[in-house]
Amino acid sequence: MSEHSTKNNLQVLYEDNHIIVVNKRAGDIVQGDKTGDKPLSEVIKSYLKEKYNKPGNVYLGVVHRLDRPTSGIVLFAKTSKALPRLNKLFQQKDAKKTYWALVKNQPPKPEDTLTHWMKRNPKQNKSYAHKNEVPDSKKAILHYKTIKKLDNFYLLEIDLETGRHHQIRSQLAAIGCPIKGDLKYGFDRSNKDASIHLHARKLTFEHPVKKENVSIVAPTPEDSLWNACS
Repeated sequence: MSEHSTKNNLQVLYEDNHIIVVNKRAGDIVQGDKTGDKPLSEVIKSYLKEKYNKPGNVYLGVVHRLDRPTSGIVLFAKTSKALPRLNKLFQQKDAKKTYWALVKNQPPKPEDTLTHWMKRNPKQNKSYAHKNEVPDSKKAILHYKTIKKLDNFYLLEIDLETGRHHQIRSQLAAIGCPIKGDLKYGFDRSNKDASIHLHARKLTFEHPVKKENVSIVAPTPEDSLWNACS
């Protein structure tokens, strides 16, 4: 069953007995953190409790995360059967994730594969992309292609091969293409709503129970720049 529902500001892209996929708004957190803000996982639990009139606790497993200022697809498990299978799928890189990013500077090449060694600085909550391996770094690979030229921005489509902390943000900044609004990685101005123009656009994976191929596309947020991309 596929649906587009926006109850409680929640945009559900797909739901069945085992999984639920939502289009995260920039600014929402996927899981609880030190801010104490209500995470998306709790919003979805409330939604499921109300929708199915469930007494007691609702089961929901967090499979992967998106940075707070990023929008787009997030997948959750609704059953304890689905969660370990989905976790394995993501660990083995069998889930294909495609992102859209808006950058001001033209990339050095229209399309390319970027390979860096990422080193995370937990104090700054930031990752640094190095050309060569450094101590405690992890290899990061992504593929990008320029799919549209706007008046002042370039729309890049990015396929992730690895899933490192802030990988896309850091790697694009390393080639001189910080994402619009991303002050942390070198863009000159923040967006008014503290978002960045990075959107988890598409997710393709094998259903953990039905074993069918599932492919989901998330509409971009409502703003003039994103609207010009579609």
